[in-house]
Amino acid sequence: MPDFFTFAREDGESIAYCQNIGKGAGILWLGGFRSDMTGSKAAALASWAGQGGRSFLRFDYFGHGSSSGDFRDGSISRWRDDALAVLDQLTDGPQILVGSSMGGWIASLLAHHRPERVAGMLLIAPAPDFTEDLIWARMPQDVRDELMARGEWFYQGADAYPITRKLIESGRENQVLNRSLAINGPVRILHGTADIDVPWKQGLRLFECIDGNATFTLVKGADHRMSEPSQLSLIKQVLEAIITEIEPC
Repeated sequence: MPDFFTFAREDGESIAYCQNIGKGAGILWLGGFRSDMTGSKAAALASWAGQGGRSFLRFDYFGHGSSSGDFRDGSISRWRDDALAVLDQLTDGPQILVGSSMGGWIASLLAHHRPERVAGMLLIAPAPDFTEDLIWARMPQDVRDELMARGEWFYQGADAYPITRKLIESGRENQVLNRSLAINGPVRILHGTADIDVPWKQGLRLFECIDGNATFTLVKGADHRMSEPSQLSLIKQVLEAIITEIEPC
């Protein structure tokens, strides 16, 4: 893990980030739910950007990775605001948003709130509205009742973690699949056919909401992580194409 910096939010919590300063439009990495900035895709793109002398910033949301806070106190609204603070305080000029999984949802919210700052977007297995469509909708009624009564319910998978009422309710406040999203720059969406965590039709629904220059690409056999060498190579190729489109020679 490279050295990271922190900056303070207005409530005293700290957001950890790594940043390369370089040429052209910056690249802002927006990670997924319960992921951090040390992940393989973020690290690969940071290295690629550094080699090309391009600005690149990655960070951890509140309650994630090296940032402060308890994960169970987080919410879509909190993580949206973390990303807005990073965009406003740590970057200058046009940015290319690269969002993975939940980061695709957060990127869509940034594009809604700061359209003048977004030069383009690359969304990798985006998970818009996942709290409602992929968590709440799949819960049996007794689990829903427990969550609402106690304020949280523990997902008992390979790595147990809490799903809170705050998370579900803030997800409903930030839904993006119920409206049109106008974006001036290119939007490229990559989604794997073997993604069982966020089925590719969820990404397609987001694509259909975008009013602008957008393409949706299915990657045969790719799972949700999309971190195999060939898939990382594809991500870099698509990002290079976005840069070429917005920064023609």
